[in-house]
Amino acid sequence: MMRGTLVATLLLIFGALRVPIESALTAEDRNAYFHETQLGPGLREEIGQLGFLAALSGFRSLVADLAFIRAQVAWERTEWGRVLLLFRQATTLQPRSILFWDMAAWHMAWNASVAALHDPSQPNEALRRRAERQYIALGKDFLERGIRNNPDRPQLYETLARLYKDKLHDHATAARLFAKAATHAGAPEYDERFAAYELSYVPGQERAAYDALLGLYQRGPQERLPTLLKRLKFLEKKLDIPLDHRISDVDL
Repeated sequence: MMRGTLVATLLLIFGALRVPIESALTAEDRNAYFHETQLGPGLREEIGQLGFLAALSGFRSLVADLAFIRAQVAWERTEWGRVLLLFRQATTLQPRSILFWDMAAWHMAWNASVAALHDPSQPNEALRRRAERQYIALGKDFLERGIRNNPDRPQLYETLARLYKDKLHDHATAARLFAKAATHAGAPEYDERFAAYELSYVPGQERAAYDALLGLYQRGPQERLPTLLKRLKFLEKKLDIPLDHRISDVDL
């Protein structure tokens, strides 16, 4: 009886100590944007039974790294369905890994989409283009989910901006995403410049683009790169800027 009482007492003490620790860990995970990845049935379907057990056992990072390596092998074999599955596993297990999200999007929106468009086994062009769009959409989905898990970091905003620019030809959204990337700590200085470039291609936004590019130009010679000068000259003509207010041709 005394032993039972002692065990019960220890369990109560352990439970009392465990509650604040678990609460702190939950808050820490939430602050680190891990709240979208839960060890539930959905995760088990994504990563398989062995991966799920490994994640439960504290080997989440190891399983994610293995999935990433296997995805690279599948890419070399152009096994696109397997690449997709393995990157879903890797990103689900390690949602704070920028590399995993970025590589997943690159393989889907760039590599797989191009392979689908030029698939020699599919003679129907309409079906090839549909497959291309589907892979681009998968890449876009990876980046959007990556941003939800990493809203405080600039890299995925930039990659998504490139996807809108190069694959979807949506310059307005690309400009917005480059500008968003530029607001985050550690963003490369060219993000702000690329935002202005993209805005210059958007009908109806010529004045805003001109003001943005001119502001960059006025910062000094280090900003006066060929693309910036060409877009400024284009907008000067488009907006009929007075000759005495135009940038110097010497820069060109």
